[in-house]
Amino acid sequence: MKSVQNDMTVGSPMKMILSFTFPIFLGNVFQQFYNMADAVIVGKFVGTKALAAVGSTGTIMFLIYGFVVGMTAGFTVLTAQKFGAGDMQGMRRTVAGAGILSFLIGLFLTVTFMLFMKPLLHLMHTPSDIFADAYKYIMIISGGILAQMLYNLLSSILRALGNSKIPLYFLIISALLNIVLDLVLIIVFQMGAPGAAIATVVAQGISGVLCLIYIMWKIPLLHLKKEDWHVGGQIYAIQLKIGLPMALQYSITAIGTMMVQSALNILGSTLVAAFTAASKIEQVVTQAYVAMGTTMATYGAQNIGAGNVPRIRQGFKACTILGIGYSLVAATFIMTVGKYMTYLFVSEDVDIIMSSVDIYLKCIGLFFIPLAIVNIYRNGIQGLGYGLLPMMAGVAELIGRGVVARIAARERSYLGVCLASPAAWVLAGGLLIAMYYYIMNVHMKKMFGDYNQKV
Repeated sequence: MKSVQNDMTVGSPMKMILSFTFPIFLGNVFQQFYNMADAVIVGKFVGTKALAAVGSTGTIMFLIYGFVVGMTAGFTVLTAQKFGAGDMQGMRRTVAGAGILSFLIGLFLTVTFMLFMKPLLHLMHTPSDIFADAYKYIMIISGGILAQMLYNLLSSILRALGNSKIPLYFLIISALLNIVLDLVLIIVFQMGAPGAAIATVVAQGISGVLCLIYIMWKIPLLHLKKEDWHVGGQIYAIQLKIGLPMALQYSITAIGTMMVQSALNILGSTLVAAFTAASKIEQVVTQAYVAMGTTMATYGAQNIGAGNVPRIRQGFKACTILGIGYSLVAATFIMTVGKYMTYLFVSEDVDIIMSSVDIYLKCIGLFFIPLAIVNIYRNGIQGLGYGLLPMMAGVAELIGRGVVARIAARERSYLGVCLASPAAWVLAGGLLIAMYYYIMNVHMKKMFGDYNQKV
């Protein structure tokens, strides 16, 4: 049954990583079109203040989205391990467990965010001239958390079985639908920022439903039987042990970015708009790193399930080479011509905003290699079944981002705001490399010494 999907325990690691990463990268880029379409259309057809309203909620969206992505990816690490070990009945039970946990936690997140959203926006110093639109936008996004949960869980399950192409196809459809809905709701019905949020939630929900239909139609391996729903406390415990730290890892990162956003909001809506445009440009370029991380989580999980530690080392080395090469190309692009993408987002004060966009892009471009290390090693270590250690790297990110953000807020420095994320990447990247060698040289040899001897 393994041949139905993609067995990452055999074949050339570099070739396997490339073929698995590329569809995820494209899918992530299309997923960014959700928010980018919102920003482009709102900025062009509603105005700079509306763009700032959408942008001012970006870190909260990252908090929500990051928690959902981290949690669902963590819940399905055990799915990939069972698949790698050839235990298909156990694999189906992990799918059932992930579904139950995701629904319950998603419902809790929806209620919590909707109850406390207004105080959170006040805490972040959201400018008064954009507060109303920001509140309406993010409340609709919060109401659609279960739609996000559905797609991310099902796509994580498919990727755990080595299938990275199907989630891409559905994301392309969904992204195109999101753009059409944006145009209709914002231009025709003149719904402004709330219309953009509605378009995003509907598009996310449809991508999730399409994944579900595909699984029901094409993957009998994932058709759950009555006995599969008897998950058992051990599976739940392992999924929570891995999934919650991964979700908290993203949340810790998001808290750091919220501190940066708070420091930025003090500087006024024009710089908020510039930072928003620059962030959207960054997010498209850096989706390759997210894709590499997702690939290494699946690669590590399947190979640890198969007990092949030397192959895990080969995979980390191959992906690191890939990440460094991409970083050099991406940095060159974003630091030279990236600023001209500002024209996509704004029609007024273009020259002022573009100069601020350029400052941000140059700051981050210099530190793309540490960002690659963070994504590859954090997710790869999580795929090996370690939840707490990578979360400590998230704490390092929070410290780096938070300290620089506080200094930037005190000095009212836009350059300081731009340097907050690079500081976080450098601290977290160094810590993750140390963790990787610690795991490989100590724990992995002790746990799988017999496998090392065989190979």
